Amino acid sequence: MAEVQSNEQDSGKGGKHKKVRAKKQSTHIDMTPMVDLAFLLLTFFMLTTTFGKPKTMEINMPVKPELEDQQTLVNNAITILLTGDNKIYWYFGELKPETTLSPTNYSQEGLRKLLLEKNQYAFDKIKQLREQAVKTNMADTTLKRLEVETKGEKKALMVLVKADDKAIYKNVVDVLDELNITMVGKYAIVDIGQQEYDLMTAMK
Repeated sequence: MAEVQSNEQDSGKGGKHKKVRAKKQSTHIDMTPMVDLAFLLLTFFMLTTTFGKPKTMEINMPVKPELEDQQTLVNNAITILLTGDNKIYWYFGELKPETTLSPTNYSQEGLRKLLLEKNQYAFDKIKQLREQAVKTNMADTTLKRLEVETKGEKKALMVLVKADDKAIYKNVVDVLDELNITMVGKYAIVDIGQQEYDLMTAMK
């Protein structure tokens, strides 16, 4: 608190011609309440602030499965091929001699629409689960577990992402973002094959 101290000094003890001097005032500011308030606010915000949870992007790297499992996996998968100049191609199922590539782009009417059509089953089911979670106040851990189980079902889409040496890092990140948006839980980044590379070269 601010305190005002006054010192009155008189010259002489009195008399007819008494000389009166002006009062001198000194101001003293007590900073203790301000410091207490600052620490109180600091403690309040530290205890009540919700810290942001770190967000990570899950990337499934392929393992070396048995031949039979690999055949089944490829038949239920869509393969996305990335190359330079932001070009992107895809084909569905197993790569065969008669396989042809279809071009697309990174827009909502391109890659996103394609993934939604192929993964409509899992997308609709997860959407229903989230609506049910809001109505029933479902725990986040339970909802997360159910979403993971849905993405791992056989009917859910499997995506293989392959890029040549001309593709840029941003292209891969854009594809992964679209996979997360369209609720694709089974995907892997693998090396591009020579036949696929030749097909992309012929498309240019």
